[in-house]
Amino acid sequence: MKLSTLLKEKERTLSFEVFPPKTSDRMETVLEATEKIAALQPDFMSVTYGAGGGTSQFTVDIAARLQEEYGTTVLPHLTCVSSDQDHVKRMIHVYEEKGLENIMALRGDIPAGGAPCHDYTHAIQLIRDIREIAPEICIGAACYPEGHVEAHNRDEDLQYLKEKVDAGVDFLTTQLFYDNTIFYHFLYRAREIGIRVPIIAGIMPITNASQVKRTVEMSGTIVPERFLAMVDRFGENPDAMKQAGVIYATEQIIDLYAHGIRNIHVYSMNKPEVAAGIQASLSAIV
Repeated sequence: MKLSTLLKEKERTLSFEVFPPKTSDRMETVLEATEKIAALQPDFMSVTYGAGGGTSQFTVDIAARLQEEYGTTVLPHLTCVSSDQDHVKRMIHVYEEKGLENIMALRGDIPAGGAPCHDYTHAIQLIRDIREIAPEICIGAACYPEGHVEAHNRDEDLQYLKEKVDAGVDFLTTQLFYDNTIFYHFLYRAREIGIRVPIIAGIMPITNASQVKRTVEMSGTIVPERFLAMVDRFGENPDAMKQAGVIYATEQIIDLYAHGIRNIHVYSMNKPEVAAGIQASLSAIV
């Protein structure tokens, strides 16, 4: 199913993200995790694209399997920063041939030790290529409630986001955030400049203390004091930290739903127990 249709028809959605293995010998383990998450029957599952496109075939294989064997609506990612235009065009055709109706179009991060391919410098170029090559495919794109780390300011970032939407994006999914007020302010500003497509709130549960520093460095997200207090108190107890992280994420989601936000995407990091814990806590809500 196209996500543009799903997001329009359902009162609320809850979805989860998985990522492919870096090497083929890990594929069985990843498939086991993705199948357990699919068994929870989320509204859809996204499948990320490895740095530089190095695991692109794994992305296709996992997405196609979820769709064919489990009837799961899937959102495979496609990144472009380290790929030439010919490779990207081939991948778009592969997605079409596999019957995949949705693509998450991302610039992507340059892998460590890698180099960009100058065919693409921004996601908008990829969006335009997808729309030209496969006009019927539903396209998603990323947005950043706190502004992209490379943007000069939030206003500039928002104007660029409007250009992406105007290029043919059907929906947006946010970068992670830990303070819902930031998301609400972003949503107001996005609507004010004319961005009308659905905006899915992206939530990443922090289930171990080592994630915090890495996550903040990569995304530049603001971490509230109460979140830091949670990590300080439970960070050295793995079981307690996992439980606290799931509860914090669930509370964020409940607040979002209570404020009329209809669509939530959980960056579940191939952890079925995290996805199951969140879903169980929302069983009467979603």
